[in-house]
Order: sequence, then structure tokens, then C-alpha cells
Amino acid sequence: MKKLLLLSFILAVTFSCNSVKKTQKALNTGNYDQAINIALNKLKTNKDKKGKQPYILMLEEAFIKVVERDINTITYLEKEGNPANLERTYNTYLTLKDRQERIKPLLPLYMVEQGRNANFRLENYDQKIISTKDKLSKYLYETANARLSSAKRKIDFREVYDDLMYLDKITPNYKNTRALIEEAHIKGTDFVRVTMKNRTDVIIPRRLETDLLNFGTYGLDDLWTVYHSKPQNTVQYDYAMEVTLREINISPERVKERQLEREKQVKDGWEYLLDENDEIVLDEEGNKIKVDRMVTVVCEYYEFTQFKAANVVGNVQYKNLRTKQLLESFPIASEYIFEHIYATYNGDKRALDDDLVRYLGLQAVQFPTNEQMVYDSGEDLKNKIKNIITSYRFK
Repeated sequence: MKKLLLLSFILAVTFSCNSVKKTQKALNTGNYDQAINIALNKLKTNKDKKGKQPYILMLEEAFIKVVERDINTITYLEKEGNPANLERTYNTYLTLKDRQERIKPLLPLYMVEQGRNANFRLENYDQKIISTKDKLSKYLYETANARLSSAKRKIDFREVYDDLMYLDKITPNYKNTRALIEEAHIKGTDFVRVTMKNRTDVIIPRRLETDLLNFGTYGLDDLWTVYHSKPQNTVQYDYAMEVTLREINISPERVKERQLEREKQVKDGWEYLLDENDEIVLDEEGNKIKVDRMVTVVCEYYEFTQFKAANVVGNVQYKNLRTKQLLESFPIASEYIFEHIYATYNGDKRALDDDLVRYLGLQAVQFPTNEQMVYDSGEDLKNKIKNIITSYRFK
């Protein structure tokens, strides 16, 4: 027990020394916020312990230096007078405030050797944050408005959308920002017209076609791509997605049979244990000894397997409707297998293993129709199409 306590003490001291060194290294290399984060984490508990004194000293030093650096950065950005710097200025003010708020709960922090409380010059940045946010909001709004009128490419509208979403985050409901967000989103979205073609000699079930083209069931979550299986007159489509089925192969209905014979030693009641003279054997207390009576049982097993398979082959093509060019083609294939096993027996079924017994009592069932087989293959086909949609990116 004493050795365990000693080991725990040594590990704790070692870990503490490593943390101090890590904090000092961050401080010496200008990673002031990293040094502050380490120190704050260490001072959350038992801040008055002697071993926590180095962290208080380094926290004070790191705070003074990082605040000075942030203020110098803001001063330079404001002197430059470039409105594009407003976001950085705003975020720097937020950082200054947040850093103070994380330190406040720990104050005061007493430095024993110097006989004083650590010095943290706390400022109220609220007014500067509000003022900078107002200027930033106005800049973002005016810039987004201008770009919405002049932008030509989808990527440009998406950048405008991001700026407007940021604007709505820092200043909710600023003027008509929500309407501009919707406009930027529509202009930045790729609209895809989806069609399905049957190039096979088999009639595709209507419900299969409906399921494959029902993109609401695909669980897609793509901000910038919208698929329409029913084209809308008010939408100018950018791309076409064609799902073409080229082959549908359906196997004949088959029943495979197999016959097995099983033999096994099984327990069948009990009997008294006899010695070599056919006398009943007694235990130490004079009681007759009973043993399991084992018998050999035999069973003939007849198994029937109903089998039918459907195979669907096709491809998915993407086309650029503006340039009329084929962008990409992906092969798709799906298979659905119907299999049903049932069995009968003749003899003592105790001779059969569990993996055979489970089929006893089952009966033959009606084979699914060709139409049902094709439809049942659709779920796998749908997953293949979904994988293509989620992985493909329009350029």
C-alpha cells in the first residue's frame, strides 16, 4: 500500500512538472492563449495550494502579453481603414471579452512570494463590440447586395449565402437579410432533372419506378443540390440525371432436394448399473446406482429448397444541360434472391441436429411473381443510386 501511494505521489509530481514546462513553453513561444488555457484548467481546483503558484504567475504574464498583442492588432486594423478588416476586429474584441470572462470566476489569485493578488486589468468591451458589429453588419449587407446583382457563378452566390448567414447570426433579422439568404440559396443551388428509362424487355412495376424516383425517401442532406423527378416549369435545370435499366434477368423457379440419413446415440430413460455378473451395483451408502439408458436412433431427412433470383443491370448518367456534355456514367446492378427451405422426415427425429430440425413442420410456399421479384430488387438498387448521388459532386 505504501509503495502504491509513493508511486502515485511520484506520478502526480511528474505530471505537474510536465504541465508547468508545457505552460512555460507556450508562454515563451507566443502561444499565450494556450498557456492561459493550461493555467486556467489547473487553477479550477485548489487554486490556493502551493503547487499552483507557478500557474498564477504564468497566467498573469500570458494575459498581459496577449491583451497587448490583441489591442495592437485592433489599432493597426482600424488605422488601415479597410472595411474588410471589420470581421477580424469584431472577433478580436469578442476574444478579449471571452478571455476575461473565463478568468473572472477564479479571482482573486494570491501570489504568496510577492505578497499580492495577481493583476488582471479587466476592461468593458461591450460598447466597442456593439459599435464594430454595427459597422460589420452594414458592410456585410451592402457587399452581399452588390454581389447578388453582379455574381455570375454558383460558387459566388454560395459565398454570398455564407456571408449573409454570418450576418444573420451576429445581427438576427437585419433589414431584409432573410429574403436575401433565400435568394442567394436559390441562385447558388444546382437543380437536377431526374428521368428513368427502361431499355429492357421486361415491364417495370409502376411502384418500383415511383420508389426509385421518390427522392424524399433517400435521406439526402445536400444544401446546394436539388433533385426533381417531376420537372417544374418555373425551374431552370442545370443538370440531368438519367437512370437507365438495361437488363432484367429472372431465373426459373427451382426446387432442389436432398436426402440425409442420421444416426445418433440418445438418452432414453434410465436403468440400474450392473456389474459383470449382472448384479446391481450399490454406492457407499448402499443405494442402487442409476445410469442413463442410451439407445441408437435413426432418421431419414428430406429437405427441399425453393429458389428464384432476379438481377437488374443499368447505369446512372449525369449530363450538363447547358453544354449538352456527358459528365459521368456509373454502372449499377442489383440482385434479389428468394429462397425458402422446408423438410420432412421418416424415423426418429431425435437423430437430427438442431440446424435440420428447424426446417421440419414448414411447408412449401408460393413463388413470388416476376413483378414482385423485380420490385424486391429495388431496395438494393435504391441504395446503389443513393451512394452515387451522395458521392458525386458537380464541378
